Amino acid sequence: MLRLEYTPYILDFKFHAKTSRGTLNERKVWFLKISDENGSSGIGEVAPIERLSPDVLDNIPDELEKVNLKLRDFELPISEGDVWKLVKSLVSREFPSIRFGLEMALFDLMNGGSKKIFANDLRTIKIPINGLIWMGDENFMKDQIKEKLDQGFNCIKLKIGGLDFETELRIIKRLRKVSDDLIIRLDANGAFQTNEVLMKLKELSRFSIHSIEQPILPMQPEAMEIVCKKSEIPIAFDEELIWIRGERERLQLLQELKPHYLVLKPTLHGGFSTVKNWIDLAEIQGINWWITSYLESNIGLNAIAQFASLYKNKEHHGLGTGNLYSNNIISPIQVEQGLFKYAESTTWGDVGL
Repeated sequence: MLRLEYTPYILDFKFHAKTSRGTLNERKVWFLKISDENGSSGIGEVAPIERLSPDVLDNIPDELEKVNLKLRDFELPISEGDVWKLVKSLVSREFPSIRFGLEMALFDLMNGGSKKIFANDLRTIKIPINGLIWMGDENFMKDQIKEKLDQGFNCIKLKIGGLDFETELRIIKRLRKVSDDLIIRLDANGAFQTNEVLMKLKELSRFSIHSIEQPILPMQPEAMEIVCKKSEIPIAFDEELIWIRGERERLQLLQELKPHYLVLKPTLHGGFSTVKNWIDLAEIQGINWWITSYLESNIGLNAIAQFASLYKNKEHHGLGTGNLYSNNIISPIQVEQGLFKYAESTTWGDVGL
């Protein structure tokens, strides 16, 4: 018999985290603990973002209580496939962040409850990641860029769409002057209007941009197909993927719209099983991809990084969010010279369960 406990936790940003769709000052997550009859336990994290995640945040505690009642009838799964089947039977796909948290906790429990989610040696993990630049005034963005470059990042991702376009062009032009070899990614979070997007992409293409995530709002398939076909910058799908639920629909999206990259977030997509399906389909279509955290605490970030490390992928992943919060969970996670890695110490802080 398995038992679920859960508790909310408020993560406090160190600054006002601005995107083209609003500003985040804090975010609420729920930590999960699944225990077996022997007293062993695994920890997971449910980390939706209001208005961005499919989950209805107010309904999460009730849904977790339903899961607890159902979970008592099950023994601990013994394989990866069994975990995925169990989670899908416990939670509807309307709550992808809960599915992700349950998968994480069950894998942790299967592997002894030491935050080792997958069977890899944490000491060998060194994952290239992008340095994330948040929106803000020009000086704030310049300061962030300098900090990331000083820290040794060779891939910089800028969130754009919050300032006037000329200012953003000036910032990107200055960044490109740093080095021709610097990888520059952009993330518009759907900020561009469909009648201006190709013009703006043409202007941005002067600076040898690696890719731009979600230049227009999702669920405009005709417009997005044209953007993917005519853009002078490779297009990466992010929010475009959230509401695509079945394998057939996923394949249809990739075949019809033909994006250049996928940005995959386990919290948004309902866990590792769904992300694995996206990866399999993308690789069949010759589409590159990378994995990004969704502003989870170090608990969720740890699980996502371990999953990403299972793949040989030349792209930089988006796993540099562990230092955003003033009250993050203590962990051995480190970022050095643009690499996500683990310290020798395996000390973890308490999540309150």
